[in-house]
Amino acid sequence: MTEPVRCGWAGSAPEYIAYHDDEWGRRVEGDDLVFERLTLEAFQSGLSWITILRKRENFRAAFAGFSIPAVAAFGPADVERLMGDAGIVRNRAKIEAAVANARVALDGGLSELVWRYADPGSPVPKILADVPAQTPGSKALAKELRARGFRFVGPTTAYALMQAIGLVNDHLADCWVRDACR
Repeated sequence: MTEPVRCGWAGSAPEYIAYHDDEWGRRVEGDDLVFERLTLEAFQSGLSWITILRKRENFRAAFAGFSIPAVAAFGPADVERLMGDAGIVRNRAKIEAAVANARVALDGGLSELVWRYADPGSPVPKILADVPAQTPGSKALAKELRARGFRFVGPTTAYALMQAIGLVNDHLADCWVRDACR
């Protein structure tokens, strides 16, 4: 039996394959779920995505399941606890940004806000080089998030979030998952 055709970045690591096949590009809604993806994308900045995938369960435990109210209540002792947690990426600026972002997201509406930037009409990429790192939509989303007080959300991180939660479908034209992400 032959393997299904996947986007080239999915590689052969089991974590990549599972993420690609079961999550990436599929619709994600709900403030806590979107907050999780936004936080993980921010932590990925400058690192390999496989690093984040392999630490994902540790991130969930460390960040109270990405419950916005729980993370918003984190104080300096929690930041220090997270800085000592070898199971996550120990970057003070990113940890503090996650807490600050949860506080901004407390008012609700994060999912609704992000989904206003959905782009179902984006071009169908044929090769990985066709997939942009950022778009006018991700620039606008990043600008709005920053204006509301979110941190670590530049246009590239915003676009990675858009891809991850299905605002755009960047599965390649011949990828078997593409049609499942409509």
